[in-house]
Amino acid sequence: MPSIVRIPPAPESPLSNAVRIRTRDGVLLAADLYLPGAPGIVDDSPGDTILIRLPYDKSGVYCFIPLIAEYLTQHGYRVLAQDVRGKFRSEGDALLNVNEVDDGYDTIEWITQQAWSNGRVAMWGDSYYGYTQWAAASSGHPALKAISPRVTGTQLGEPVRREASDRTRRVEWGVTYMYPLTQFFENDALYWEPDWSRRDFAAQAEAFMTQIGHRGLSYDQWYPNPVLLPRFPQGSPFAGRSVPVLHTIGWWDNCAPLSWADVKAIKQHPNWDAHHYLRIEPIDHEGFQLIEADGDRVMDRTEAQIRALLPRTLDPTLAFFEVFVRGNGSASDIPRVAWNLAGTEGMRESATWPPAGVRTLTRYATADGSLRVERPVEPTTLEWIHDPVDLVPSSVPDAFAYLLTLPDEASIGDRDDVLRFDGAVLETDVDLAGPVAVSARVASDGPVLDCFVRLLDVAPDGSALRIARGQLQLRDATSPETLEIDLGHVGYRLRAGHRLRVHVSSSDYPEFLPQNGTGADPWTGGELQANRQRLVVGGADAFALALTVLEGELP
Repeated sequence: MPSIVRIPPAPESPLSNAVRIRTRDGVLLAADLYLPGAPGIVDDSPGDTILIRLPYDKSGVYCFIPLIAEYLTQHGYRVLAQDVRGKFRSEGDALLNVNEVDDGYDTIEWITQQAWSNGRVAMWGDSYYGYTQWAAASSGHPALKAISPRVTGTQLGEPVRREASDRTRRVEWGVTYMYPLTQFFENDALYWEPDWSRRDFAAQAEAFMTQIGHRGLSYDQWYPNPVLLPRFPQGSPFAGRSVPVLHTIGWWDNCAPLSWADVKAIKQHPNWDAHHYLRIEPIDHEGFQLIEADGDRVMDRTEAQIRALLPRTLDPTLAFFEVFVRGNGSASDIPRVAWNLAGTEGMRESATWPPAGVRTLTRYATADGSLRVERPVEPTTLEWIHDPVDLVPSSVPDAFAYLLTLPDEASIGDRDDVLRFDGAVLETDVDLAGPVAVSARVASDGPVLDCFVRLLDVAPDGSALRIARGQLQLRDATSPETLEIDLGHVGYRLRAGHRLRVHVSSSDYPEFLPQNGTGADPWTGGELQANRQRLVVGGADAFALALTVLEGELP
């Protein structure tokens, strides 16, 4: 039986007032109200409100919402922090994603009817409490004036759709089915880990639910036969009324592909695109930075460390809300794109992303393990073995906190089941700014092939930092197919004396569920079988890496 740690709601902050908000179907949602003013002198006059709707305990230490609320009230805002339906002190079923549109609307409507509200509402938050902002915005409530979602996406948490006709699809995250078995299983948070050395994850999930004594609604809607309930009433989150958005993405956020998918979708909706402001920071999902003092690169931050984080985390949002909520200044005061060139200090500004002046350069893999300017004329097939008993390990223990570990991934390229291609040493600095993509012709003697591609910066001492990555699954893999693999976007300075490196493999475990080699569902488990994988370099189907360069020359 797994060891389970139950985390109930923390005591409500003495700085807040506990309130209950009744939704249209009678469910009471618990919230903490923070009003500005000095201790004992509360300002309950009408003012602007920032709403934060989260599933991680509005009063708990993990998200430190009481400290955030204190900071925001010091800037004159009323703050309402709410446990979403089914979580911690809120009533209802713990059902992922599907109630956030209506519950967001009902909560905003309740705010507008309070004496301390002037009828203007904004929203802020990370991850799932970034998702709840997209959901509330799609409800079309006119009182919602602006949102500031960070490290999130409108398709957050959704399992891979299993369309039989699709030969390619996303590779499933290992956390996908664990999230509704931990964070969204019931009101309390339940922390437990499966035995990752075993491959019977579905059986371990059943044993967990037997141990707890009831099933999980969110888990059962996804597995084994996914029932993907509609999240947004109009299909697309961007189909209706738009609001100004300060959209923050982290270069090392493992959820960044979801964010970039939303950026692409917003481009197709002019009313949203007109109010879309992009901020791209050198952070991971937990907010750790690439350049950070060693003493601050710790998971359990002190209150002093958290307070020191608040200005860089919240001040961009406050400046955005000053314009779009309070009406002070003009839209031109906010840069359309603020971004960091990772490896350097400070933020840059541009009118578009990618910034003006970029160009696309392509480098080709060769049979001798190089990345070169010239496409090899003759095709060569390289092979490796995907052994589900000996998988390529994930480089960090917690994919959400990549920069906490800041791993050296060089040793992964020494494995026999990883293909490695090296570029020439750079003579000058090169700035990358924009999308990265790979075209790869692959096949397998097994039914399913997962293709992982990692782009790394290799320092003169041989250490390797991952700067971009992408992965794609091929079904019916015995028939060759050219995969177009999106490695996301990158803003990064490659230093003189460094070189680029590419890793190609078939697993990244346990961050991603690995193939058993038989085509069976990897969450269910079953017989394990090694597969021989193939990649073409050279010729018409050459392995090609496309990079977006802002400054400098790649050899």
